[in-house]
Amino acid sequence: MKTFQLPKDFLMGSATAATQIEGGHTGSNWCRWCEEGRIKDGSSCVRANDHWNRYAEDIELMKRLNHKVYRMGLEWSRIEPEKGKFDHSAISHYRDEISLLLENNIKPLVTLHHFSHPLWFCAEGEFENRNSVQYFERYVSYVVENLGDLVSEYITINEPNVYAVMGYFFAEWPPGKKSVNLLFRVYRNMARCHIAAYRAIHRIRSEKGFSGKTMVGVANHLRVFAPLTKNPVNHVMARTMDYLFQGLITRLMSYGNIIGSKKEKYYDFIGINYYTRSAVQGFKDKTMPGVPVNDLGWEIYPEGLYQLCRKYYKKYRAPVWITENGTCDANDEFRARYIYDHLYQVNRLINDGIPVERYYHWTLMDNFEWIEGESARFGLIHVDFETQKRTLRKSGEFYGEICKYNNASEELLSKYFS
Repeated sequence: MKTFQLPKDFLMGSATAATQIEGGHTGSNWCRWCEEGRIKDGSSCVRANDHWNRYAEDIELMKRLNHKVYRMGLEWSRIEPEKGKFDHSAISHYRDEISLLLENNIKPLVTLHHFSHPLWFCAEGEFENRNSVQYFERYVSYVVENLGDLVSEYITINEPNVYAVMGYFFAEWPPGKKSVNLLFRVYRNMARCHIAAYRAIHRIRSEKGFSGKTMVGVANHLRVFAPLTKNPVNHVMARTMDYLFQGLITRLMSYGNIIGSKKEKYYDFIGINYYTRSAVQGFKDKTMPGVPVNDLGWEIYPEGLYQLCRKYYKKYRAPVWITENGTCDANDEFRARYIYDHLYQVNRLINDGIPVERYYHWTLMDNFEWIEGESARFGLIHVDFETQKRTLRKSGEFYGEICKYNNASEELLSKYFS
């Protein structure tokens, strides 16, 4: 294993989502999905990690892991539980949490929509409805007016492609529909929502004179699509799947010009969530033979992070923030090596002149992992969901030391991989 040294100003931390960790809430689309028995292991996001009550304990763990940045989510359904009616106690709670992060010198990157939204929004047709744009902009404006003095960096929408494909093509996530027409309508409306939010965030923070450079973007779920064999059909299908799953929606979110609006730039950084490579055979998404995989059967392919960061930087020319990267490894057998291998690719990118500025590991602690429930463990920290006891994993210790020194020295590698 080779050593590497990341720049002193390179920032590392972890990422979470409100629905996946907070617990104690029943007013969202995902809460209802759980109540309907749709989760593979029968668990529920209503339990999750009790982070709503334990955030101080969890921030202390971030500090122990030498985090400089933290990507956190807000639960829209807590903040606006009824249409047009905001809960000031919820936004006050988030102010307290963010203030504690800042006191511990951890800079927050706030995600405004991470798959979850209020039940009243579901009744209004969710992102199928063009009115979703004004609803989302109203919510975002309220958040920025109340948190904008503390928070200068925002992700408007997390993984719009995953939300749309899982909810409107495979029907495994809410709202559980199968309609290609609706899928593309949702794509368009989510892009409109992002553009409206981008403009609102910049406008409000400017008008109010809030300090700090305003940075707004999308967390794009990107993967490598590669043909399983040399068959020309597989090459064509790999390119097609790449465009339909991620190329189109990323362009929509970035420029908006193909939905009838003036072509402008609606991003301040390129947010990349990266996990795996897909091997394409015809219309099927498979795994390359003989490759390492994680607990969910996803290929572990660090080179893909290098490929995607180069590709999307060449297209969009902005700072690259790796807004999610991690692996499902319940026994903590390969997570440390996964982290090393992917950060090594980050080091390669930086040495090649690609401005990768941040890395947010997914995730801080085991959580409610959407349709997989509590069974899929991605955390640097092990969580006993019955007792809510947090236990730092060896891979978490390894990552914490990299965060402290911004390098992987011979001594560090010998300590964890000898």
